[in-house]
Amino acid sequence: VYEANHTEVSEFVFLGLSTSRPMQHFLLAFSTVFYVTIVLGNLLVVFTVTFDSQLHSPMYFLLANLSFIGLCLSTLLVPKMICDLYSGQNTISFQGCVIQIFVLHVLSGSEMVLLIAMALDRYVDICKPLHYLTIMSPHMCIWLLVGSWVIGLIHSVVQLAFIVSLDFCGPNEIDSFYCDLPLFIKLACTNTYKLEFMVTANSGLISMGTFLLVFSYIFILVTVWKHSSGGLSKAFSTLSAHITVVVLFFGPCIFIYVWPFSMVPVDKFLAILDSLITPILNPAMYTLRNKDMKMAMRRLSSRFLSLRKI
Repeated sequence: VYEANHTEVSEFVFLGLSTSRPMQHFLLAFSTVFYVTIVLGNLLVVFTVTFDSQLHSPMYFLLANLSFIGLCLSTLLVPKMICDLYSGQNTISFQGCVIQIFVLHVLSGSEMVLLIAMALDRYVDICKPLHYLTIMSPHMCIWLLVGSWVIGLIHSVVQLAFIVSLDFCGPNEIDSFYCDLPLFIKLACTNTYKLEFMVTANSGLISMGTFLLVFSYIFILVTVWKHSSGGLSKAFSTLSAHITVVVLFFGPCIFIYVWPFSMVPVDKFLAILDSLITPILNPAMYTLRNKDMKMAMRRLSSRFLSLRKI
């Protein structure tokens, strides 16, 4: 009996978003349409910035990388969810679950730092325009990008170092559609109180600290208002997209990792928000309200059509 109760878990079962088959069919169609939109929208941003020389500036360089990370994050989670909804087999191996957690936190940590870099870029552009090209040089942009990936990697490795030694002897059901640390840790056989505190300190406090970006944007707006009230509307128009993305990205992170009371329906909604809605809003917010991006997309499409005629 002892051995039967302490067998090592080799796979986990996702309980998914709903047990209702009609609802699963709706979610399958919904997630498929949204994922295709995410892929097309973010790739369009990356290709437009890459191939249009007029967009080779720090802001668009960081934006293209933000879109790339958003695409990777969504691709990590959504195709697996679509396959599970289609087949009804909601399982993942133990190794697959750990890999999903690791990659998820590498990408999320990188995106957090990249959003900080974008806030720095907007601050320098609006508050120190004469020094913009000096401060936000190509070398600085590369260092900011490399730094974001390194910090994301360190953040994820620290989390992984604590969970690989945990024992899992059952149950093996995860009440979500993907693996993440809070739900994964709760399935461990050993006492995980200290580990849960570490996860909160690592992920939660990073999220809360970075959420202070919103206040940095407010500082930028106040600075602009003091120097030129006429430039306030222009600055607000530029920063509103950034503020919206920051709130939508960090709001769910703070709730999932810092909020002490688990509310499964809310957590699932926030997971859908992070994996399906936010990756669509990133390209939409930064392109549909940006004249330079819209003009670049027209130029790119006209070049593509001219090549097809040839």
